[in-house]
Amino acid sequence: MNEKSSTFYVTTPIYYVNDKPHIGHAYTTIIADIFARYHRKIKGKENVFFLTGTDEHGSKVAESAKSHNLSPQKFTDNISEEYRKLWKNLDISYDEFFRTTDWRHEKIVQDYLQQLYDNGYIYKAKYKGLYCVGCEKFLSFDEIINDACIYHPNTALVEQEEENYFFKLKDFSLLVLDEIKKQSYKILPPEREKEILSKINGGINDISISRSGVSWGIPLPWDSSQTVYVWVDALLNYYSATKIYPNREKFWPPSLHLMAKDILWFHALVWESLLLANKIELPKIIFAHGFFTINGQKMSKSLGNIIDPNTLIEEYGSDATKYLLISSFSFGNDGDISLEKFKGKYNSDLANGIGNLVARVAKLCETSNFDNTNNTPVNNFSAEVVKWMNQYKPDEAIKSIWKLIADFDRDIGDDKPWKLESDKLKIKLHSYVGRILIIASDLEPFLPKTSDIISKIFNQKKIRKPDSIFPRK
Repeated sequence: MNEKSSTFYVTTPIYYVNDKPHIGHAYTTIIADIFARYHRKIKGKENVFFLTGTDEHGSKVAESAKSHNLSPQKFTDNISEEYRKLWKNLDISYDEFFRTTDWRHEKIVQDYLQQLYDNGYIYKAKYKGLYCVGCEKFLSFDEIINDACIYHPNTALVEQEEENYFFKLKDFSLLVLDEIKKQSYKILPPEREKEILSKINGGINDISISRSGVSWGIPLPWDSSQTVYVWVDALLNYYSATKIYPNREKFWPPSLHLMAKDILWFHALVWESLLLANKIELPKIIFAHGFFTINGQKMSKSLGNIIDPNTLIEEYGSDATKYLLISSFSFGNDGDISLEKFKGKYNSDLANGIGNLVARVAKLCETSNFDNTNNTPVNNFSAEVVKWMNQYKPDEAIKSIWKLIADFDRDIGDDKPWKLESDKLKIKLHSYVGRILIIASDLEPFLPKTSDIISKIFNQKKIRKPDSIFPRK
């Protein structure tokens, strides 16, 4: 196995710091954490790089800072710390937390764009169009419905005319099209790839890579009167991270970029074009998942239905919060959630599911004074988990684990071990401990704390029934 195939580099988007993190940010990061933990177990910790962080430049950030009577830097410091705290509360195992205000990143961005400029891929021109502050971009006609952005319908569009520097995206989009057809990189799920192909085939315009009226950004190296367009600045974080942090260059190209579908275009076309222009190897997988709705309605401040992930963690704990989010709907699709549904799912799947199974098996071992000296450690994953994770379907992987739990629970009822003679009971309990340790191993990427608790319970010489690992709510 060569070095490239033995490494795994997974990223979340770097989250925009115009406001505090919400449940959508948590979902993407939980999924990334699952893939990082899964591959660490397969490849070894030193061969996995999990990057997350915050995107801290742009007009929207400057406006939010002003509304809080703070400097942009102080405001970004505060919001960036909110993300760090949430990831700690969620037990997210990231390796590096990236900030675009890092001076080392700023230097790499300037050097990268200077190379594009020197090679003739950037030119100056005037542009007039409708700009969405929420997206931080000029919109094309198919992104506008009823005179509003499809993703920010309550934010007024701004008609702007600027003289900016443009990147020759149109030319490179044709090269990207070839790379997609050759499967040099994949866009998942398949319907997202169709969206990008349709957009390219419909015709691509060059993209502005600078802004003239935004001071909170990285100055262009050849024209300090303009700052780097926030999206170009942000996308380059994946590349500059491998240059900034020690011993990370071996991880290029990224194995998996994770994001919500509203930023797919930047990640599946603009990003690849910027890389191709400087002859840099493309990422392997771009995966854009769907959106949350809350009780059938889009998340919105005005509706007051934005769920703070910390509220879920306080109520259910980090592992249960992870489970409730990743198992609520198919990864890649849109999905609806509600706090009421979470409580029911917690009780049925966690308290009555894995929690009851652990208590049941442990009690059988304790009451029969089972000698657990000959169990075999489990350090791999079940075939079903491997199959689904290789297909980028962590929700199906966790479903397969819950099938093992349900089957195991049913088998205990059928076996009636409490009626078995001593020798037969010993054999049966040995198999039970083996089965539950397999489940604990499978759970490790998804519910790491729970996995550890179960492993400790059933790796003891004398097994004792624990307090409920998921008390009913």
